[in-house]
Amino acid sequence: MTQPRVRTSDAEREEVVTILRAAMGEGRLSLDEGEERIATAYATKYRDELGPLTTDLPNGGHEAVRRTPEGKAQFAAMARWHLARRAVFVAFVGVILISIWAASGGGFFWPAIPLAFLVLGLMRRAAWYSSGRYAGPWRHHHRGWDRRHDHGSHHRAEC
Repeated sequence: MTQPRVRTSDAEREEVVTILRAAMGEGRLSLDEGEERIATAYATKYRDELGPLTTDLPNGGHEAVRRTPEGKAQFAAMARWHLARRAVFVAFVGVILISIWAASGGGFFWPAIPLAFLVLGLMRRAAWYSSGRYAGPWRHHHRGWDRRHDHGSHHRAEC
């Protein structure tokens, strides 16, 4: 049984256009070819029509978008948010561990061991983010129009 075709949204069209403009800026597409693809993107009605517009670009064009100033700013904002969230978690776990240690009568400060691993993990994540090597949401983030097996499912990965 074939799945019905899913109509595309304006946001999905705009995402493809952003990818195409970034590819034009990198010189991967000529001005004419880029404008032709942009016109096609705006004219599409279904998600499966968007995929072929970016399939011949490296990583579907997502890396080009990430290298734009807007992409870098978005990545930096996402990194700050994730690091803050992880730091709050480490602090919360630290308070719990130290409370357990204090309630048990002190002695050897055993919470230092798990806290050291948590802090090292936080520092490693911060180093990945600051170097730009960590893929963040781009590692698992795919829109419905570029999924190979998307049949209109509602399980879209969002940031």
